[in-house]
This record gives sequence, structure tokens and C-alpha cells, in this order.
Amino acid sequence: MKIHVDWDLCEGHGQCEYAAPDVFTIDDDGELEVLDETPGEDQRKQVEHAVRRCPVRALSVED
Repeated sequence: MKIHVDWDLCEGHGQCEYAAPDVFTIDDDGELEVLDETPGEDQRKQVEHAVRRCPVRALSVED
């Protein structure tokens, strides 16, 4: 699984961080950081939840 972020759409709402904190974080400047662009299958449920929670649809997952 590979995470894709549309950086032009991302507004740093942080919903992804709440859903998958081992994969996403918001830095001190309010910018999204992807901690692991290729998380393991054990993170799939959380990552898919993060993708659904993004209010601007900036996240997607490729298998």
C-alpha cells in the first residue's frame, strides 16, 4: 500500500492524524507530514479511515 497526498488540496485539518497517528502527523507549523508513505497491512484499516476522514479529499491509497 502506498499513500498519495495531493499537496495542493491539503489544508492541514489533521483528521488523518487522529485516524492514523503512526502514519500522519501535523507539525508545529500546521503542515501535514507523512511518517510512513508505505505502511504495512496492519495499518490498512487506520489509513483507509484517514482517507475517508479527509474533508478536502487530499489523500488516496494505491495497492
